[in-house]
Amino acid sequence: MHEIDIHDLSDDADYAASIQQGSASMNRSDSSKQSSSGEQEGAEIVYLKDNVAIHPTQYASERISGRLKLIKQGGSLFMTWIPYKGQSSNARLSEKDKSLYTIRAVPFSDVRSIRRHTPTLGWQYVIVVLSSGLAFPPLYFYNGGVREFLATIKQHAYLVRSAEDANVFLVNDFQDPLQRTLSSLELPRAVSVANSPSSAAAPTDGETFDRNSAFLQENARQWQKHNDPARDLSIQVLEKFSLVTRFARETTSQLFREAQGDGFIPSDRRKQDQKTNDYPRIAESNDVQKLPEDVQVPADPLEFDKLSLVWGKPRQPPLGTEEWSAFLDCEGRVTDSEAVRKRIFYGGVEQGLRKEVWRFLLGYHSYDSTYAEREYLVSVRKSEYETIKNQWKSISKEQARRFTKFRERKGLIEKDVVRTDRSISFYDEDDSPNIKCLRDILLTYSFYNFDLGYCQGMSDLLSPILYVMEDESESFWCFVALMERLGPNFNRDQNGMHSQLFALSKLVELLDSPLHNYFKQKDCLNYFFCFRWVLIQFKREFEFEKTMRLWEVLWTHYRSEHLHLYVCVAILKRYRSKIIGEEMDFDTLLKFINELSGHIDLDAILRDAEALCICAGENGESCIPPGTPPSLPLDDASMYYQQDDDDVL
Repeated sequence: MHEIDIHDLSDDADYAASIQQGSASMNRSDSSKQSSSGEQEGAEIVYLKDNVAIHPTQYASERISGRLKLIKQGGSLFMTWIPYKGQSSNARLSEKDKSLYTIRAVPFSDVRSIRRHTPTLGWQYVIVVLSSGLAFPPLYFYNGGVREFLATIKQHAYLVRSAEDANVFLVNDFQDPLQRTLSSLELPRAVSVANSPSSAAAPTDGETFDRNSAFLQENARQWQKHNDPARDLSIQVLEKFSLVTRFARETTSQLFREAQGDGFIPSDRRKQDQKTNDYPRIAESNDVQKLPEDVQVPADPLEFDKLSLVWGKPRQPPLGTEEWSAFLDCEGRVTDSEAVRKRIFYGGVEQGLRKEVWRFLLGYHSYDSTYAEREYLVSVRKSEYETIKNQWKSISKEQARRFTKFRERKGLIEKDVVRTDRSISFYDEDDSPNIKCLRDILLTYSFYNFDLGYCQGMSDLLSPILYVMEDESESFWCFVALMERLGPNFNRDQNGMHSQLFALSKLVELLDSPLHNYFKQKDCLNYFFCFRWVLIQFKREFEFEKTMRLWEVLWTHYRSEHLHLYVCVAILKRYRSKIIGEEMDFDTLLKFINELSGHIDLDAILRDAEALCICAGENGESCIPPGTPPSLPLDDASMYYQQDDDDVL
């Protein structure tokens, strides 16, 4: 197998140039440590940089500045970033907004890579990617210091430069080099199957969570077909992130409480840290935790049940062929697109009609197109698809041997498609042509949008589309249209996911402030327990048929482009009494949310979500930053590539 050379930083010009700066920084940090009475004894600040900023929106004026630290405790290195208090350049960003982005005591043992961006214009920034695949928002160094930051990490942790990308630095990377190259591109891989083509390679991230790998290998085929939810990428992401969150709570109270002398940390935050001192020990205990018998659950401020009855309309039967025909004129144009979207919003579409209607909902056909125009478009797009597909079909074995990224993407796709919806008869057979078609479409898309490529979870989004369309070319172009809106969910910097989870937190605060305050009390304001819902649009929460019905409702954009966020709020409000009454912490809440899969009443939740959307009105829309998926990107030219070195806010 071809080996990839990994270059050590010791011969790097940036590293060499920053050694002196790093030493000076550590000297300054030592002095700062000695003068800070709040630091735990034995914890050493080895790097400190002020005016490091995060941009929660696309507006530079709304940046949040803070202090970045690297802290050495024993043999471990930790990173913290704390926003300054009361120094936002925009009044619309409250202290609560800023606190959502706080990074507290993240150990570098849980960091996978660091990507450095040096735009032609603008400031350098770095993106820290966790082993789970999640990434923190980009950290902008307005006063420089990126080289010094990397050099300090190099002195206290194993850090090497990737040969695939000179701006990616791999942290604690001891695996087979072939497993490294997409570490900063893609979500964590699922548990590998023993008979997969690359089973001899190093274990994937998902395998670290599996304590029964021998059993899985013995029963690989049956597992991959009938235990499909076990491969869910978001469970792997969230399990690992929950460890980071729990560790942060522990070390925040024990080691890294901000010193009084820093001057930027609010006193109420320090008090909150002190209140949580004993919490981690309870969370990690194997004993059954007794819940208080008299937990008071705050009343729902919206009287939710009454609200749904007043504003949430009952569901209707699905749209049928005869009714659909009435919406078309003699040449095939849709005469009233808003009425069609409204009808589908309340009832969905009959299975036999989905192939035709989904092409309109996804934007493959325009509502004002004629039969003739649509027929011509199909033929043109089919030719275009074959042209793109031939780009990878024509790659010889010799070319592939020198094309690492293609080999790895192809291998990851081939692993995923054989584990996607195998409980559905359409994909049931091991030699099913539909599985091969799924693979071909995803490979073709990775060449169509090469910068984004393939990320785990995309097969979940494509599977129902292929099931409905039953045509390779049309499935591809419908998938392309969907990814124009959902592609940011899979970006390396995870800004698409962060913006949606941030908007979700604001909606919960607007529509159920007691529940929001409870999440704040339990350090759950990042809303990562909803990560799976948002990433793959509730694909794991409902049966296959109900998932398709939910998706076509979301695609109408009738009440809101972001109805999926109101669906999240509706589910949380449905179970608010249980969540608060049982005093669920992050780990318990994550487990509870995952176990809701298959037990959610779709019709009731859609009715609730509509009522919440109407109730929120303009205030709800103002909670959602412009360009938040699935809205089309603000810059249309940006929808086909990810943020890279030359991108400037």
